[in-house]
Amino acid sequence: MKREEKIENYYKNLDRSYFLDDNNKRHAAIDAPLPIGHGQTISQPSLVLEMTKILMPEDDSRVLEIGTGSGYQTALLAEFSKHVYTVEVIEPLKVKAEERLLALGFENISFKLGDGSIGWQEEAPFDRIIVTAAAGRIPEKLLDQLGNEGRMLIPVGQRYSQELLLVEKDQHGAVSYESMGGVVFVEFVGEYGF
Repeated sequence: MKREEKIENYYKNLDRSYFLDDNNKRHAAIDAPLPIGHGQTISQPSLVLEMTKILMPEDDSRVLEIGTGSGYQTALLAEFSKHVYTVEVIEPLKVKAEERLLALGFENISFKLGDGSIGWQEEAPFDRIIVTAAAGRIPEKLLDQLGNEGRMLIPVGQRYSQELLLVEKDQHGAVSYESMGGVVFVEFVGEYGF
Protein backbone atom coordinates (compact mmCIF):
# COMPACT_ATOMS: atom_id res chain seq x y z
CA MET A 1 0.00 0.00 0.00
CA LYS A 2 1.30 3.45 -0.92
CA ARG A 3 2.09 5.90 1.87
CA GLU A 4 -0.63 8.28 0.70
CA GLU A 5 -3.19 5.47 0.97
CA LYS A 6 -1.97 4.60 4.46
CA ILE A 7 -2.42 8.23 5.50
CA GLU A 8 -5.94 8.27 4.04
CA ASN A 9 -6.87 5.02 5.81
CA TYR A 10 -5.61 6.24 9.16
CA TYR A 11 -7.42 9.56 8.67
CA LYS A 12 -10.70 7.74 7.94
CA ASN A 13 -10.38 5.80 11.19
CA LEU A 14 -9.29 8.74 13.35
CA ASP A 15 -12.34 9.81 15.37
CA ARG A 16 -12.51 13.59 15.10
CA SER A 17 -15.11 13.76 17.86
CA TYR A 18 -12.42 12.64 20.33
CA PHE A 19 -10.67 15.97 19.76
CA LEU A 20 -13.80 18.08 20.38
CA ASP A 21 -15.57 19.11 23.56
CA ASP A 22 -19.00 17.69 24.38
CA ASN A 23 -21.16 20.40 22.79
CA ASN A 24 -19.33 20.10 19.46
CA LYS A 25 -18.89 16.32 19.25
CA ARG A 26 -22.17 15.91 17.35
CA HIS A 27 -20.78 18.09 14.54
CA ALA A 28 -17.54 16.10 14.17
CA ALA A 29 -18.53 14.52 10.83
CA ILE A 30 -19.11 17.89 9.16
CA ASP A 31 -16.27 18.87 6.81
CA ALA A 32 -15.85 22.33 8.29
CA PRO A 33 -13.77 24.09 10.96
CA LEU A 34 -15.28 23.95 14.45
CA PRO A 35 -14.58 26.03 17.58
CA ILE A 36 -12.33 24.55 20.28
CA GLY A 37 -12.42 27.56 22.60
CA HIS A 38 -10.06 30.49 23.18
CA GLY A 39 -10.89 31.89 19.71
CA GLN A 40 -9.32 28.85 18.01
CA THR A 41 -10.69 26.18 15.69
CA ILE A 42 -10.12 22.59 14.69
CA SER A 43 -9.52 22.65 10.92
CA GLN A 44 -11.87 21.00 8.47
CA PRO A 45 -10.95 17.30 8.14
CA SER A 46 -10.38 17.36 4.39
CA LEU A 47 -7.84 20.17 4.79
CA VAL A 48 -6.03 18.34 7.61
CA LEU A 49 -5.73 15.31 5.32
CA GLU A 50 -4.60 17.40 2.35
CA MET A 51 -1.97 19.27 4.36
CA THR A 52 -0.61 15.99 5.75
CA LYS A 53 -0.36 14.54 2.24
CA ILE A 54 1.41 17.66 0.91
CA LEU A 55 3.82 17.67 3.86
CA MET A 56 4.34 13.90 3.37
CA PRO A 57 6.26 13.04 6.54
CA GLU A 58 8.52 10.00 6.28
CA ASP A 59 9.13 7.32 8.92
CA ASP A 60 12.36 9.07 9.93
CA SER A 61 10.97 12.63 9.79
CA ARG A 62 11.33 15.03 12.68
CA VAL A 63 8.31 17.31 12.39
CA LEU A 64 7.71 20.72 13.96
CA GLU A 65 4.03 21.62 14.32
CA ILE A 66 3.13 25.21 15.15
CA GLY A 67 -0.31 25.31 16.74
CA THR A 68 -1.20 22.08 18.56
CA GLY A 69 -4.80 23.18 18.94
CA SER A 70 -7.00 20.17 19.67
CA GLY A 71 -4.27 17.67 18.76
CA TYR A 72 -6.16 16.31 15.73
CA GLN A 73 -3.51 17.24 13.15
CA THR A 74 -0.80 16.20 15.63
CA ALA A 75 -2.19 12.65 15.80
CA LEU A 76 -2.10 12.29 12.03
CA LEU A 77 1.47 13.58 11.87
CA ALA A 78 2.71 11.43 14.76
CA GLU A 79 1.39 8.24 13.19
CA PHE A 80 3.61 8.78 10.13
CA SER A 81 6.71 10.47 11.60
CA LYS A 82 9.63 9.57 13.81
CA HIS A 83 8.88 12.42 16.22
CA VAL A 84 6.57 15.44 16.36
CA TYR A 85 7.54 18.59 18.26
CA THR A 86 4.38 20.61 18.74
CA VAL A 87 4.12 24.17 20.07
CA GLU A 88 0.93 25.78 21.41
CA VAL A 89 0.65 29.33 22.79
CA ILE A 90 -2.63 28.80 24.70
CA GLU A 91 -1.99 26.74 27.82
CA PRO A 92 -5.46 25.12 28.29
CA LEU A 93 -5.37 23.87 24.67
CA LYS A 94 -1.83 22.51 25.10
CA VAL A 95 -2.77 20.68 28.32
CA LYS A 96 -5.92 19.14 26.86
CA ALA A 97 -4.23 18.08 23.60
CA GLU A 98 -1.36 16.50 25.53
CA GLU A 99 -3.82 14.50 27.68
CA ARG A 100 -5.71 13.30 24.60
CA LEU A 101 -2.64 12.26 22.63
CA LEU A 102 -0.95 10.50 25.53
CA ALA A 103 -4.21 8.63 26.19
CA LEU A 104 -4.11 7.43 22.57
CA GLY A 105 -0.71 5.89 23.30
CA PHE A 106 1.55 8.25 21.35
CA GLU A 107 5.10 8.25 22.73
CA ASN A 108 6.74 10.21 19.90
CA ILE A 109 5.33 13.67 20.60
CA SER A 110 7.02 16.47 22.56
CA PHE A 111 4.84 19.36 23.73
CA LYS A 112 5.86 22.95 24.34
CA LEU A 113 3.96 25.99 25.56
CA GLY A 114 5.18 29.11 23.83
CA ASP A 115 5.41 31.40 20.84
CA GLY A 116 5.36 29.25 17.72
CA SER A 117 6.93 31.94 15.56
CA ILE A 118 10.30 31.24 17.17
CA GLY A 119 9.95 27.50 16.58
CA TRP A 120 11.89 25.08 18.79
CA GLN A 121 15.54 25.98 18.32
CA GLU A 122 16.88 23.34 20.72
CA GLU A 123 15.48 20.55 18.51
CA ALA A 124 16.24 22.05 15.09
CA PRO A 125 16.76 21.33 12.27
CA PHE A 126 13.45 19.77 11.26
CA ASP A 127 12.63 17.69 8.19
CA ARG A 128 9.07 19.02 8.10
CA ILE A 129 7.37 22.09 9.54
CA ILE A 130 3.62 22.66 9.52
CA VAL A 131 1.98 25.89 10.65
CA THR A 132 -1.74 25.80 11.45
CA ALA A 133 -2.29 29.53 11.92
CA ALA A 134 -2.17 32.28 9.32
CA ALA A 135 0.84 34.58 9.19
CA GLY A 136 1.29 37.96 7.54
CA ARG A 137 4.73 36.75 6.46
CA ILE A 138 6.94 33.71 6.98
CA PRO A 139 8.72 33.78 10.36
CA GLU A 140 12.47 33.84 9.67
CA LYS A 141 13.27 31.56 12.61
CA LEU A 142 11.01 28.83 11.22
CA LEU A 143 12.72 29.07 7.84
CA ASP A 144 16.11 28.87 9.58
CA GLN A 145 15.02 25.74 11.47
CA LEU A 146 13.93 23.91 8.32
CA GLY A 147 16.66 21.48 7.34
CA ASN A 148 18.03 21.01 3.85
CA GLU A 149 15.71 18.85 1.71
CA GLY A 150 12.94 19.86 4.14
CA ARG A 151 9.36 21.02 3.52
CA MET A 152 7.28 23.61 5.34
CA LEU A 153 3.58 24.36 4.92
CA ILE A 154 2.30 27.72 6.12
CA PRO A 155 -0.78 29.86 5.39
CA VAL A 156 0.35 33.40 4.50
CA GLY A 157 -1.80 36.42 3.72
CA GLN A 158 -4.46 38.62 5.30
CA ARG A 159 -7.21 38.06 7.87
CA TYR A 160 -9.82 36.36 5.67
CA SER A 161 -7.69 35.20 2.76
CA GLN A 162 -4.41 33.33 2.72
CA GLU A 163 -2.38 31.19 0.40
CA LEU A 164 -1.14 27.85 1.64
CA LEU A 165 2.56 28.03 0.79
CA LEU A 166 4.77 24.99 0.35
CA VAL A 167 8.30 26.09 1.18
CA GLU A 168 11.08 23.69 0.20
CA LYS A 169 14.83 23.69 0.73
CA ASP A 170 17.05 21.75 -1.63
CA GLN A 171 20.17 19.85 -0.57
CA HIS A 172 22.19 23.08 -0.68
CA GLY A 173 19.69 25.12 1.34
CA ALA A 174 18.21 27.08 -1.59
CA VAL A 175 14.57 27.95 -0.87
CA SER A 176 11.61 27.67 -3.26
CA TYR A 177 7.95 28.58 -2.76
CA GLU A 178 4.80 27.12 -4.31
CA SER A 179 1.18 28.10 -3.69
CA MET A 180 -1.06 25.14 -2.87
CA GLY A 181 -4.24 27.20 -3.07
CA GLY A 182 -6.38 29.52 -1.00
CA VAL A 183 -7.21 28.84 2.66
CA VAL A 184 -8.59 30.64 5.72
CA PHE A 185 -6.98 30.01 9.11
CA VAL A 186 -7.16 31.76 12.47
CA GLU A 187 -4.50 34.43 12.93
CA PHE A 188 -0.99 33.71 14.13
CA VAL A 189 -0.56 35.02 17.68
CA GLY A 190 2.23 37.57 18.04
CA GLU A 191 4.35 39.65 15.68
CA TYR A 192 3.68 37.46 12.64
CA GLY A 193 -0.07 37.99 12.74
CA PHE A 194 -1.70 40.63 10.58
